[in-house]
Amino acid sequence: MAQLPIALQLFTLRNETKEDFLGTLKKVKELGYDGVEFAGFGGYEASELKAFLEELDLKPFSSHVGIELLEDNADEIIAYHKELGVETMVIPYLVPERRTSKDDYIKLAESLNLYGKKVKEAGMTLCYHNHDFEYEKYDGEYGLDLIFSQTDAELVQVELDTYWAEYAGVSAVDYAAKYKGRLPLAHIKDMADTSDRTFAEVGEGTLDIKGIVAAVQEAGAKRLIVEQDVCQRPPLESVEISIRNLKEILG
Repeated sequence: MAQLPIALQLFTLRNETKEDFLGTLKKVKELGYDGVEFAGFGGYEASELKAFLEELDLKPFSSHVGIELLEDNADEIIAYHKELGVETMVIPYLVPERRTSKDDYIKLAESLNLYGKKVKEAGMTLCYHNHDFEYEKYDGEYGLDLIFSQTDAELVQVELDTYWAEYAGVSAVDYAAKYKGRLPLAHIKDMADTSDRTFAEVGEGTLDIKGIVAAVQEAGAKRLIVEQDVCQRPPLESVEISIRNLKEILG
């Protein structure tokens, strides 16, 4: 299989982007990443940021956008992403009060279908990104499966966070296979060999990164996204270790 482009989820460098947004993007490119997944835009206009990314040859593959932001101002947010050239918009998280029951997940699915249609009409794709809590079962079905069973696969696709699946006790390899053809993006993360199973640089932990990458690629992933929610080292050092190890693992 051909090696997929590798992006960095910029949440990993949230403190660095707060201090110097454009300078941090430049460092990400210098470390060898092909693109980024945004978690905010540093207050820049889409046209300004697009020009900077083009100059760097750093691709705006995807962006995490809270569903509350879409509920408040979907048209403007979608237009910004389209102008920037983002391929995929991703719902990254559910606040606790929006995930207390099966009905909550069904209501969410209705909203995702609505926004997925708007995003598709703008020429992009909408994904949903998991944590561990979506693997709680309701009437024998994972909350995450409720989302995907109640949404149109043409409108709402899967960004599988492989770390959080494994953290919840679910095989990321098996779960990727379940959504073959509906999984364009995957978060590639590693798990430390510690009692709290915290985050580790890719290749420095306990997860079978090579097997996981093969599984998500077989499922149709087009982009691999490195993320480390919490770093024990300086974050720029961590993301450098991750991409170096990931490229070595993938040959």
